[in-house]
Amino acid sequence: MLKLAAAFSLMAGTALASGLEIQIEGEANGTVKIDLLEDLAPKHVAQITALAGEGKYDGVVFHRVIEGFMAQTGDVQFGRLGGDMSRAGMGGSELPDLPAEFSELNFDRGVVGMARSQNPNSANSQFFIMFKPGHFLNGQYTIVGEVTEGMDVVDAIKRGAGNSGSVVGKPDVMTKVTVTD
Repeated sequence: MLKLAAAFSLMAGTALASGLEIQIEGEANGTVKIDLLEDLAPKHVAQITALAGEGKYDGVVFHRVIEGFMAQTGDVQFGRLGGDMSRAGMGGSELPDLPAEFSELNFDRGVVGMARSQNPNSANSQFFIMFKPGHFLNGQYTIVGEVTEGMDVVDAIKRGAGNSGSVVGKPDVMTKVTVTD
């Protein structure tokens, strides 16, 4: 997986940004480490790290998980464990939505992308981690990073039901999200 980041760094002469360390509990239990690509998506990485630094992602669930596709989380407004989960996935944060920062990188296994509505400039706080390649997303969603450790934990996240991937019952949760150097 480091191939993506290394290839980008070599081609663009850039370095990896800070990262995230995510503690997950539920059907999946463990730590996921993500390298963030600030030179690829500086506004998105700044927003994610600001939210993580404020503890906004702590206690947020994986509300949409589709087998063979991706696991989505990050709804800091409606996605808190213990709250009314009926609107999970419809919210964002108090920060403004972000303009798209599309790249030529591929959505491969372990890539982290920003979720958005139909409007390409509507990403805010939600993000997703790819289980498998999804090249149909290339150039349409902002890539912000890549899982470098803990893909086994991502693979174990509780799957959702139906085409929407909405998680029924108690979803897996990010208990603690820390910004790393």
